[in-house]
Amino acid sequence: MSTVEAPAKSRAQIKERTLRKDNWRLYPLTTFVIFTAWVVYATVRAFWGSAFYVPEYHYLTPFYSPCLNDICGNVVGQTGQEGSAAEFGTFLPESTRGWIPFAAISLPFLLLFRLTCYYYRKAYYRSFWASPSACAVREPHGKYTGERRFPLIGQNLHRYFWVAAVLISLINTYDAIRAFHGKDGGFGIGLGTLVLVANVVLLWLYTLSCHSCRHIVGGRLKNFSKHPFRYRMWGWVSAINQRHGMYALITLGSLVVADAYVALVAGGAFSDPRIFN
Repeated sequence: MSTVEAPAKSRAQIKERTLRKDNWRLYPLTTFVIFTAWVVYATVRAFWGSAFYVPEYHYLTPFYSPCLNDICGNVVGQTGQEGSAAEFGTFLPESTRGWIPFAAISLPFLLLFRLTCYYYRKAYYRSFWASPSACAVREPHGKYTGERRFPLIGQNLHRYFWVAAVLISLINTYDAIRAFHGKDGGFGIGLGTLVLVANVVLLWLYTLSCHSCRHIVGGRLKNFSKHPFRYRMWGWVSAINQRHGMYALITLGSLVVADAYVALVAGGAFSDPRIFN
């Protein structure tokens, strides 16, 4: 009669950090460089306090929307034209310039929305915390407590930050609509208009492809046939949800492009090419 050996009581002891032969360090290293560069740029621009609005064409950078500093109420353009970027009022005195962002309400919520995003968790967990750096790679941490304790328990608030992101996206949409402004005060389209509109469209794709949005649209339903509209919306959100990580990265670039374009035009580096009026 053959005998069957009892299973080992402990895991196999492997000294190597990983047995993978591919270049698994490329993803966390690339992500680390991109995220660090973006955070540095966004931080500098958020506290810059100038070159954020083009009154001639109503171009407002998304980094300063909604603009709540007293300075936002009267901005002078390169041609001497004055305009207001404070569509929702101001409550920050000019003395706070340089240490409180002009968009003091929206920026914290947008930051928290991205920090708690499922895709960004994977990205910065691997790139900044090495938890772990890649699949099948041993991490340096001695224990894992999950997202049940402070501060990571705050990741569970992602669905509420999503609601705030939707409201801010509506404000960004309003800013993009205002950018259809001509030199004579009527309807007009410039290259900056297209840049701001493209950025808003990408931001909506990122926001609506969120896992929380997918659950809100089609979750907690026992029978899809009784809810055809929600089922149709759930199918659409599920389709773009497959590219949620791609939109997350693309919108980092679109935000920088939109902000840099407005800053260069507002600073007089070049004139906005006009398509109409």
